[in-house]
Amino acid sequence: MTKTKIKKESFWERNKKSEGYLLKKKLTQIFISITRFILLFGLCFLILQPILNKISVSLMEEQDLYNPIVVSIPVHFTTSNYKLAAEIMNYGKAFTNSLIISLTIAILQIAVCTLVGYGFARFKFPLKKFWFAMVMLVIIIPPQVISNSLYLHFRFFDFLGIIKLITGNTLNLRGLKLPYYLMSAGCMGLKNGLYIYMIRQFFRNIPNDMEEAAYVDGCGMLRTFVRIMLPEAKPIITSCFLFAFVWQWTDGFYSNMFLGTTTLVSTSISRIVDSLGAYMQRILGAKVSISVAQSNAVLSTGTLMVVGPVIILYLFAQRQFVESISSSGIKM
Repeated sequence: MTKTKIKKESFWERNKKSEGYLLKKKLTQIFISITRFILLFGLCFLILQPILNKISVSLMEEQDLYNPIVVSIPVHFTTSNYKLAAEIMNYGKAFTNSLIISLTIAILQIAVCTLVGYGFARFKFPLKKFWFAMVMLVIIIPPQVISNSLYLHFRFFDFLGIIKLITGNTLNLRGLKLPYYLMSAGCMGLKNGLYIYMIRQFFRNIPNDMEEAAYVDGCGMLRTFVRIMLPEAKPIITSCFLFAFVWQWTDGFYSNMFLGTTTLVSTSISRIVDSLGAYMQRILGAKVSISVAQSNAVLSTGTLMVVGPVIILYLFAQRQFVESISSSGIKM
């Protein structure tokens, strides 16, 4: 007898002794594996299909967009849409400004949120539950609710009445980057409440013995935090930094409110279709009618140029990102 035949006989003999339990278990495992594959494949397709469709449209000439035979693969391949979108968006300047602002804002937000999250996780202080409830409100309440208050506060900015007392007038900080940096430094920036919550949950999962051992060895609170706790929190800090960078990169609300005079990729893509007509009129010297297909092609191309750097950033940091997701938010 061959080895295969012996295995089959052995399986069927054991299945007969178990009254069919082994066969039912094997079929159940196969069914679960097939179902899992179908669900994962469908989920991946739902995520990737819009991106693949935009890539296809961005590489088509206008005649392919109206051709019902052309579905995904362009017949007339072109990269002119990328050049057109880059000129309309002023992509070089917008990319540089977005990179600088997103990077500095993300670093500032994560620095202050790490300190606050560590404080909530490790220290006891008066009204701790009340202040953490305020953090939850920052997560729950959308920023549009306080937009009027933010506008008035920074339009007529004053610090305890001192500025008006000295100069006779308040300061108008609208159109400057300073208000946004002040909000981020005060943990009131974009999604700061969420970062505090995630970092707090991560630090709560770290045993207290590590800090106690550091205190016994003569480390103070600050040195223990910098030398012991921060290296342990590298995964969650990386994830929160990714969230902060990506949300700032694609943000339109705070960017329009505080950074409206600064050219950013998020604000440029929001008006790329309106700018297309003005651009073509300036180039051709006459008013032209922009087709829906061409507008969609330029919009798809601009969208890819916005999300492309974010995808590249994630590819370099995905290991730390996945590790933090699996180790945070467990202990409530």
